[in-house]
Amino acid sequence: MRNIRLELETREDRILHERAARSSRSSRQRPEKPSPVRTEFQRDRDRILHSKAFRRLKHKTQVFIAPEGDHFRTRLTHTLELSQIARTIARALNLNEDLTEAIALGHDLGHTPFGHIGEAVLGELSAGGFRHFEQSLRVVDKLEENGAGLNLTTEVRDGILKHSKGQGEVIPRDRKLLPATLEGQIVRLSDMITYVNHDIDDAKRAGIISDNDLPESCRRLLGTKYAKRIDTIVIDVIDATLKNELEIIASSPPVFAELLKLRAFLFKNVYSREERLVEKKKIREILLVIHTHVSRDPRAYIYPFPEADPVTVRIIDFIAGMTDNYALDLFREITLPEYPLEKTLPRPIDISKLIH
Repeated sequence: MRNIRLELETREDRILHERAARSSRSSRQRPEKPSPVRTEFQRDRDRILHSKAFRRLKHKTQVFIAPEGDHFRTRLTHTLELSQIARTIARALNLNEDLTEAIALGHDLGHTPFGHIGEAVLGELSAGGFRHFEQSLRVVDKLEENGAGLNLTTEVRDGILKHSKGQGEVIPRDRKLLPATLEGQIVRLSDMITYVNHDIDDAKRAGIISDNDLPESCRRLLGTKYAKRIDTIVIDVIDATLKNELEIIASSPPVFAELLKLRAFLFKNVYSREERLVEKKKIREILLVIHTHVSRDPRAYIYPFPEADPVTVRIIDFIAGMTDNYALDLFREITLPEYPLEKTLPRPIDISKLIH
């Protein structure tokens, strides 16, 4: 049989930009026999796509919790939209599209139920704090496959760990904080491009804001419509990166400034609105009740891996792995014993059904 993988690796060497990551040079934590038909980055993409953590993203909040309507984003649709934008940029720059896609699909695997509100609550409950990007790496390294992990390549793991920036610098002055590969940098920037634009779209759908509420300079330079804004920003990133000869993935100063202005607008008018604070209080109570309950008898809930980790850490793994619906069902079972969960919630709960 032809070694198709070798042909694909040869094609990468021949076609991709000199600064693109090569799958033939990648490494894993544990050596594996190569595939005859897929490159290492393709294998990583497929492992992530077929993981249980990836499937659970469809029932995890992006911004709006339990919205009335089928067209609001979830953590899964966010991931897919990000993947599309990142792949477009990678292809235009002649970088490794397979690596870019793998990082994009895996970047939010460690996100909690109820979005960033849930992440903040778990941060209170964890001795060392809780950061979803670190949990995403923990999922692929230790929690999937009954504790064996997915054994992903160094490049994908690095991109997952360094994708997030919160309200901090998107392109930090300290280059050590950036992903080691240009493909990882694409995902880091594309993450903000994606969520800023689709969160505006969802906030409009929810009736919280209108097009006219957006900063006038943003509407003038980037456009007023969802597709137009993304098109403008993506083309600008490609153009600016080509101009700097792929030294770093970047956007032009004027466009980047407007993107940051949109992010600040969302934090003020969507993420921090008064109704959101009410939601945060309710979610905090739900997760605190679950944490207290599980801590009383952890053996009934947590799965015995990773064995070396403290029970307190594995309780956080258990809660972080929940979907919104699972967390709500468990909360009802705890607080309303008569709640009929026999058909929906197994007893005792086997965390292997959640995290591998």
